Amino acid sequence: MFRHQGKSRTLKHNLRIATVLSFVAGIVNITGFLSFKQLTTNVTGHFALFVNDVANFEFWKGTIYFIYIFSFLIGSFLSSFLIEKYRNNKKLNVFLVPTLMEALVLFGIGFFSTSIQMEYPNVIVCLLLFAMGVQNSFVTKISNAVVRTTHLTGLFTDLGIDLSQLFFPKVYLKREKLKSNIKLRIYIILFFFTGGIIGGLLYSTFNLELKTLAFAAIILMMSLFYDDLRYHLIKTKRKYSQRKIRK
Repeated sequence: MFRHQGKSRTLKHNLRIATVLSFVAGIVNITGFLSFKQLTTNVTGHFALFVNDVANFEFWKGTIYFIYIFSFLIGSFLSSFLIEKYRNNKKLNVFLVPTLMEALVLFGIGFFSTSIQMEYPNVIVCLLLFAMGVQNSFVTKISNAVVRTTHLTGLFTDLGIDLSQLFFPKVYLKREKLKSNIKLRIYIILFFFTGGIIGGLLYSTFNLELKTLAFAAIILMMSLFYDDLRYHLIKTKRKYSQRKIRK
């Protein structure tokens, strides 16, 4: 799910990466909100607050929202930059580095949460937005902008459009593609919601608080390990089949 790109990418690949990353985003979203009462997976709300402060000539107060927005932007930029830089390296899965970077940020916050939560809350919010910028960028590139996992506004808009098109079969003839899009968007929404529920339970009921983010990082690492293992098994199987044919 992290390797296939372009025409070789199927609905199954997109569904796999969408479920994992939207689940992680759901955990990050609820953890950030419960800890700091801030949105940590998108910047729409922060932009509105920034504009409001600027309109009221409270420029210094609005600076923090600008930094939040900039953190997401930097994460997106760095993720895309690393992918483009190593795109021609056939020995390296170019999406490995951004995914590891995101996992490292989430695990680091979870591991050091006791000492940094109260002293540097804005730094943590910035780091979470940075991590979500990284994720949103690489999943957009790997899926050719088909999958988005860190915010739901566009998803609900696209889902509404796709559902409306089902009522006009004579105009929209590619029914299977339309149904595939609907299925993908529903999966993302459901797993974002599920990640939020489980993240909320871990945060409050099990008192993990920011350590909940370490759980999200573990899911990312496990999905990378699974993907790499599956890739090597398929590669080995193909080599074995080719040898049998030659014999």
